[in-house]
Amino acid sequence: MAKGMPSMVALLGLLAVAGYQNRDKLGSVLGGLGGPDNASDSSGSATGGSLGALLGGGAGSLGSVLSGGLGDLLEHFNGNGQGEKAQTWVTQGANAPIGTSELEQTLGADTIATLQQQTGLSKQDLLDRLSKTLPQAVDRLTPDGRVPSEAEASRLI
Repeated sequence: MAKGMPSMVALLGLLAVAGYQNRDKLGSVLGGLGGPDNASDSSGSATGGSLGALLGGGAGSLGSVLSGGLGDLLEHFNGNGQGEKAQTWVTQGANAPIGTSELEQTLGADTIATLQQQTGLSKQDLLDRLSKTLPQAVDRLTPDGRVPSEAEASRLI
């Protein structure tokens, strides 16, 4: 599953490493994907090249990664029993929280293993970070209650 949704995995990895509150870092990391230089998060962990590998070395545009990643993410959550919860992140109103165990079941072992390998985070740290940042990030990246187009997503960061 992780290999079939590179934009989703790259988006999750970036959110786990930088968090949505540091979205300026997302832009710089995504902008450098596939390039010779690796971006680093505040812990000094190299992420650009590793996450760039998830996209096969060619990231395309930031809007493409965000829009495609969000679409894949929501589709994945719908297909794994968390669609109603994820929908609260997209629509107006309160965002339903997601626990680490729910996130682990929803993402699956392959996706989590890929994210661990690419981010250098432990499984627990990865799940903790994503459970805190994912609802807010999806909420803010879907201001019109839907997955933005590629052009719209480029303007959100």
